[in-house]
Amino acid sequence: MGPTDARELLERARTALAPDPGANRTVPLVERGEAGPGLLLALALEERAVVAADRRAFLRLAERAAGMPRCAAYYAELARGEEVAAERLEHFVRAAEGLTGGTPETRGGGDGGQGYEPRPGCQAYPAFVAWLALNAAPAGTVLALAANFSAWGGYCARIAQGLREHYGLDDTACGFFDLFAGPSPEHEETVLAAVQEWSDAGRIDEAAVRTHGRLLLSYEAGFWDALLDGR
Repeated sequence: MGPTDARELLERARTALAPDPGANRTVPLVERGEAGPGLLLALALEERAVVAADRRAFLRLAERAAGMPRCAAYYAELARGEEVAAERLEHFVRAAEGLTGGTPETRGGGDGGQGYEPRPGCQAYPAFVAWLALNAAPAGTVLALAANFSAWGGYCARIAQGLREHYGLDDTACGFFDLFAGPSPEHEETVLAAVQEWSDAGRIDEAAVRTHGRLLLSYEAGFWDALLDGR
């Protein structure tokens, strides 16, 4: 089978792996201002763990894709993005902790979340990303991740709007979500270049993309459910 256009492959993956619009019960609560401060703090602290884990996974994928420079560049860009995200996230941690008053029942404790115990349901997602980094073909993983990031970006836009409108958080506190919410033409070009590289090499495995993408989608949904249900 000859090379396939990268944009066609990417759009096909995004369409096939789009989440059910009504499946996420947590984001609408933030969007409407109905999420309690404890839930916001849990979101902040769970994301702290996710960001740290994903950064290491992306660096590993970049190493494993060393023979495919555009693919390696994509993962290196993702890792750098997680570094920026980690810095911005700390502003949201402090803002969320301020909303709770650092009360013990939030398990934030007023100490920046140092005593917080991550929820298994929330950390299944980064655990699977780490599995991909160790076991999956870096080339095909590009599509599965890119499709998932599309849904994540939409969630971030809605959360940022809700935090501003209903919780009085400023641009600094919302910066973590703003980072992922807006479309980035430069990032899109990096994705397309990586996808085209492995398509040109004849290394398309759309069955693996669907499997990895479906699992990412499921673990992403589990993250939001665990936040709401405390699992």
